[in-house]
Amino acid sequence: MNHSALIHQSSVCYHCGDQLSTIKLSYDDKDFCCVGCRSVYQLLSENNMCNYYAYNDTPGQRVANSGHFEYLDEESIITQLINYKDEDNTIVTFYIQSIHCSSCIWLLEHLYKINGAIFSSRIDFLKKEVTISYKHKQVSLREVVQILSNIGYEPLISLQDVVKEKSNSVNKQLIWKIAIAGFSMGNVMLFSFPEYFGLSNIEKEFQQLFAWLNLAFCIPVTFYCAKDYFTSAFASLKQRYINLDTPLALIIAVLFIRTAISTLLHTGPGFADTLTGLVFLLLMGKWVKQRTYQHISFDRDYRSYFPIAITTLKDNREKPVAISDIAVGDRMLIRNGELVPADAILMKGDAWLDMSFVTGEAAPQQKVLGEMVYAGGRQMGEAIELEVIKPASQSYLTGLWNKDFYKSDLKKKSFNDRIAKYFSIGVFVVAFAATAYWLWQGDSTKAWSAFTAVIIVACPCVLALSTPFTLSAILSVFDKKGFYVKNTDAVEQLADLDTVVFDKTGTLTSTHQSAIVFSGNLTEKEQLMVASLLYNSSHPLSRQVFKSLNPYRIYPIVKYNELLGRGITGVIEGRVVYAGSVRGLAQQIESKEEAGVHIAIDGVYKGCFSIDQQWREGIFPLIKSLEDKYQLKVLSGDTNKDEQMLKSIFSADAKMAFNQSPQQKLEAIKLLQQHGSKVMMLGDGLNDAGALKQANFGVAITDNINNFTPGCDAILSGDHIGLLPRFIELSKDGLKTIKISFAIATAYNLIGVYYAVQGTLYPLVAAVLMPISTITIISFTSFATRYFARKNGLR
Repeated sequence: MNHSALIHQSSVCYHCGDQLSTIKLSYDDKDFCCVGCRSVYQLLSENNMCNYYAYNDTPGQRVANSGHFEYLDEESIITQLINYKDEDNTIVTFYIQSIHCSSCIWLLEHLYKINGAIFSSRIDFLKKEVTISYKHKQVSLREVVQILSNIGYEPLISLQDVVKEKSNSVNKQLIWKIAIAGFSMGNVMLFSFPEYFGLSNIEKEFQQLFAWLNLAFCIPVTFYCAKDYFTSAFASLKQRYINLDTPLALIIAVLFIRTAISTLLHTGPGFADTLTGLVFLLLMGKWVKQRTYQHISFDRDYRSYFPIAITTLKDNREKPVAISDIAVGDRMLIRNGELVPADAILMKGDAWLDMSFVTGEAAPQQKVLGEMVYAGGRQMGEAIELEVIKPASQSYLTGLWNKDFYKSDLKKKSFNDRIAKYFSIGVFVVAFAATAYWLWQGDSTKAWSAFTAVIIVACPCVLALSTPFTLSAILSVFDKKGFYVKNTDAVEQLADLDTVVFDKTGTLTSTHQSAIVFSGNLTEKEQLMVASLLYNSSHPLSRQVFKSLNPYRIYPIVKYNELLGRGITGVIEGRVVYAGSVRGLAQQIESKEEAGVHIAIDGVYKGCFSIDQQWREGIFPLIKSLEDKYQLKVLSGDTNKDEQMLKSIFSADAKMAFNQSPQQKLEAIKLLQQHGSKVMMLGDGLNDAGALKQANFGVAITDNINNFTPGCDAILSGDHIGLLPRFIELSKDGLKTIKISFAIATAYNLIGVYYAVQGTLYPLVAAVLMPISTITIISFTSFATRYFARKNGLR
């Protein structure tokens, strides 16, 4: 292994794949963008783990660890985080959002090569979780986290990890019901083979035995697996309302009663196979409908944004304290980049707080001594001291999140619910009319056969299955394109909108894409001097400006000094160069860009590098495609500095409002709904949480689906926002598919009912026609969904 050196060859970082500037770091004949990436490579190389790079090119993530893991030495916090602990071993599970490829899996499952005390590590790739087992007498939890951080996989440890209320998206009881129904169906089919092939007359003694066994299998299927259908039907009838479960409950009851009577009176085989098969298919449809993305949280709360602990000052000594233990009067130490977890008063230091997550305002806010600092702000400068005036559970941030947003009455009924009433009434009328007719004719056998045949043939199971299968297929198409919709019901809501409301910061603009603009005057040599100074800084802003300068050489630097929260200085070519915030300048200046990187050389102000967020790719055609069909509106928590630009993007009748508080955004959505609008809201931060929940369909825009997002109906990757009109069109086509399948099923039912009411349709034939119809409809919905996805350019 050989030495580190500066080289002058353009390439990408061997570890993370970031585009490099002209000047870069090299180690072992490989190029790296920063010291962090080079350090990870060195660590892996020293432990013979360079196979990490064999599975994928540039698989790593740029290292940006927080460095403050002291709270993981506190026993009270450790106890809440770990899954299991005995005398020798501890097991803990971490969420790591940077897991993204097979190289990540290989590396994280070979942690034992880095530290032998870690004897097992298993990856859940979909959930982006790693479960680590280690010898706690040889390595501490803090050291385990530090190892993960050093190799670029720092765990995201938040307050929600401590309050273990994560709901399991898999309904275990439903899985049990599906298993029992499937097991019963298989056995009933086996025992019904003699009936299927006409062998029952040969072995009469077995006929009754098989009939009783089939009835036995029907009992748990009817009274346990299908219980929810009876409960739902009974509840709807109590409310004088008929839902789709009502006719389903009726047919299940009729099939069971008919099977029981046939078995007791030895009059035939009954309908055990139809009953068990029907319930199994219905439960499978329910499972498909309930299935959601286990690796994405649509109902996150404020705790997943809060740190698990904070540093407090007691008797002039620093002590990590769990957020839940913070009390009024405690003194908190908030370092650069850390979040304020509770409403407090600024007692010491220069506070510059990024409140964009709470208010939407991009520019940092300055606070003076004695001023109120609200929870949710992130300190952007030197360490400050705050005195708590409200515990975290009662802070402004928590109160904002916990507002009650009741909008169930705004939700449109699904197609199934709207059609169920008329479908059920039609089936009941025909079935009872046929029964009454044959009873009037004095033929009770035909009356009973006609009633049973009509109920079986007109079973709404096709409707109950086509909807979840169609909409779930649409969900899978959305998933591949970075659009993660909460459930199948939400797909129907997506198809029924007339108004689209946009947030600006982080929604119309990108948090990852930005342009560096310099306002001032620098000679070529002075640019190289500034780049040489920034080269020594690891601050993200410094790295962005350095990359934009793209220097061809680096001057040596002496007397380098970093003023925490203010900037950096150094002597280069005999001249004193300063780069940093406006408050670190020796002289007063007039500048519109307080948040930029200001440059001074030998005390002379040279100008400022400002970072302007760029409009997301695809925004312009997106707006053009939406404005003809939808009413558009912009609600921004930021200032109106981009108003003229927005007016050039949106049509003249699009309404815009700036400096909007979270409550004002919420009220604006409510007002639109009161005027009959069906609103889609697109936002990205806590300041949009109320509006997203209140809207008929809330979409959280994010550049990383596993980053913190407010509760919503869907999560949309920012890179795919331009596909939104296609997503909406596919949801409309999905409803069209459901309606066509219902029409096909209705035509089939009318033909079958024609023979059923005459009492001439043998019940076994009716029972066979039902699954054939189901297979036909499911095949049609699968084909139609693929066709419409291709038509909308989503395949």
